[in-house]
Amino acid sequence: MPQREDFFRKELVEELRRVESLIRQTPSLDKKIYYFSATYGITGRTYRYSFSSEVLIADILLQSVYNMMTERLNLIKAGNPTVDPDIKIFEKICDGLRDLANSLETKESIQGPLETITSAGFSLTGPGNYLKEKGDLQI
Repeated sequence: MPQREDFFRKELVEELRRVESLIRQTPSLDKKIYYFSATYGITGRTYRYSFSSEVLIADILLQSVYNMMTERLNLIKAGNPTVDPDIKIFEKICDGLRDLANSLETKESIQGPLETITSAGFSLTGPGNYLKEKGDLQI
């Protein structure tokens, strides 16, 4: 089984790096969110073939962040500009994806990278943006 686990972990790491690169390259908010959806796609496939509770946790959090981003995009498209999706937020998400890939590759804790990604995604919500504007949520 270790060989199987190593294979799927390697695939996961490569995909996270690819997604990070794609998000950094595109200027389109729609595309950034679209590419981000691949993160939980690969985590979902990974834990189905080689179960890991840490990959399951990553999957759940990445899906939650995607939902926060999608909700904000839908509000913007509906004419609600209250929360501006600053490019720094997506840079931070990309930094978190890079660090997540590195942590998975070296088998270190993934908590820090997931906190980075989750906090950045949360800043796109009403409460998260409010905390960011107050200075309580640092991005």
